[in-house]
Amino acid sequence: MSVFVPGHITGFFNIENHEIKLKNGSCGAGFLLSKGVKTTISESDELVVEVNQGDSTVINEVLSILDIETNFKISQDIQLPIGAGCGTSAASALSLTLALNEFLNLGYSKELCGQIAHMAEVNLGAGLGDVIAQTGHGLVLRTSPGAPGIGEIKSFKEDVFIAWKTFGTIKTADIIQDPHHKVVISRVGLKYLELFEEKPSLENFLDFSIKFSHETKLMSDEVKDLTDYFNSSSDILGSSMAMLGNTVFAFAYDEDAFKNLDIKDLHMDKLNNIGIVYD
Repeated sequence: MSVFVPGHITGFFNIENHEIKLKNGSCGAGFLLSKGVKTTISESDELVVEVNQGDSTVINEVLSILDIETNFKISQDIQLPIGAGCGTSAASALSLTLALNEFLNLGYSKELCGQIAHMAEVNLGAGLGDVIAQTGHGLVLRTSPGAPGIGEIKSFKEDVFIAWKTFGTIKTADIIQDPHHKVVISRVGLKYLELFEEKPSLENFLDFSIKFSHETKLMSDEVKDLTDYFNSSSDILGSSMAMLGNTVFAFAYDEDAFKNLDIKDLHMDKLNNIGIVYD
């Protein structure tokens, strides 16, 4: 049994902390990638875990929450860099929970599986809004914080190409748990969230994302230089920083717009208007 969950990049957000973990989350806007994490569960005489990058921290957290005493093999294909703001930990947790639910016939709803994955993310101090966003498609607006079934999202389809480049990792917990960052992010994020809810569009998403990046001062020099370079091109719709990663993303209607730019290690993708896929 295999389940694919797309990667998710946030453009702007505000932090909505709550003492109840399932209500702990964030509101904001982001988008889904065509690459993500694919988890495959198969028969085994013992518990076997295989991941193509990183470690089994997320897997162990999900298994701890589920409290399952059954042997099987877990294989994860993580198709995006870890710690780059692409939502890989959430995709790992959600794809694993959904795959185990199918493989073991647990009978859980998709919402409950999402809540388990969200709980794992909160426990690990990872992304607060990735799991619920990954249940959507295309451009995703998170209008109410929390896990699937508690928070709320709206999805918008767009036929558009994406390029991204990462300069390394940012530990999400170091940002979202820092008191100063939390105040600034929530103040600026709420402003652009309210504006985007009034007029949701790809143009506004890109415009508000870069303004959010500048006003929160979260961009490294490398990220700022590359977003400036992208935004100087008339063929690029807009560019900003992936929240939270030392990563730049850009949008264009024509894939050639990226190929014509002299940028090393640039990855090209397309907006994922489908979402989760079961194999």
